[in-house]
Amino acid sequence: MKKIIITENAPAPIGPYNQAVLIGNTLYTSGQIALNPVTMELVLDNIDMETKQVMENMKAVLETAGMTFENVVKTTIFIMDMGDFAKINAVYGSYFDEKTAPARETVQVAGLPKGVNVEISMIAVK
Repeated sequence: MKKIIITENAPAPIGPYNQAVLIGNTLYTSGQIALNPVTMELVLDNIDMETKQVMENMKAVLETAGMTFENVVKTTIFIMDMGDFAKINAVYGSYFDEKTAPARETVQVAGLPKGVNVEISMIAVK
């Protein structure tokens, strides 16, 4: 049976989806963008701050499900400009132990919701 994961510490969904769904011990998150969960305003000052907000949003979702970044087994990163990859990767990487980091793909896309530069989704297992 699926359990819907919802937290006020991450942005409320802006469409017909939930922040995450837990099935058994596996958590499937929706993609997070750099929306400040308090103001629901975008954090687009620079790619570092934008990526940090995305990861902090994801951290809140994981914590609500009783997990941490150590539980993450797979991530998908969507970016608008592959030229931002190194900066995104540096911020993203600071949330993981490199020896136990999850599998991942990074894809450059033609567009993302609300005109953001990065969106990240994850799969985690307890």
